[in-house]
Amino acid sequence: MTDQHLIIFVKNPIAGTVKTRIARTVGNDRAVQVYQHLLRHTQDTVAQLSQHRVVYYGDFVNPDDGWNNYDKHLQTGNDLGQRMLNAFRERFDAGANRAVVIGSDCLTITPDHIRLAFDALDEADIVIGPATDGGYYLLGMKEPHDFLFTDMPWSQPELRQLTELAILQHNLTFKRLDELTDIDEWDDYERALSNV
Repeated sequence: MTDQHLIIFVKNPIAGTVKTRIARTVGNDRAVQVYQHLLRHTQDTVAQLSQHRVVYYGDFVNPDDGWNNYDKHLQTGNDLGQRMLNAFRERFDAGANRAVVIGSDCLTITPDHIRLAFDALDEADIVIGPATDGGYYLLGMKEPHDFLFTDMPWSQPELRQLTELAILQHNLTFKRLDELTDIDEWDDYERALSNV
C-alpha cells in the first residue's frame, strides 16, 4: 500500500531530552527506560502493518536503531505543528493519497487503531485519535490542510477540541477513533502498566 503512508514521530532515547515530565518524578534514567518501552511498543505495533512506514526523528536520524528497515527522515520546523505539516507535505509529494501520523507515546495503540484510521478516510476528510489529555495520538488526512497546524495550542488540553472546530469551520468532515492515553506523566505509565 505505497499510496498509504504512516508517519511515526520519534526521538532518540537520550537522558534529559525524553519524557522530561516523567523525569521530574523518577529521574532521567528511569524516564529513558519508559521511553524505550514506548518505542518498542510502537515498533511492534507498526511492524504488523502493510502501509509505507516512515520514521521522522525530532533530534537526529539514528542510522542504527530499532527502525533500521524503515524510511528515515528528520523533522523540520519551529514547532510541532510545522513539523507535522512538513512531514505530511513530504508524504503527499512522495505519492501518498492518505497519510496518518502517530507519536511514540501511547502504550494502548494497536495495529487495528491505525488500520481503522486509514479506513476512516474512505468516508471522512480527516481522522483523529483523541487522547485523554485533550490532545490527540493520531491524525490522518487525504491532503495537507495547513489550518490544522497553524496557531494551535500544542500540548494544551484544548488542542483536540479546537482542531475539530477548525475542521468544521472549513466545511470538512472528521471521524474520531477510540480515546487513548498518551504517557506523559509517571502516573500515566503506572496506570498503563496496571491495565496490561
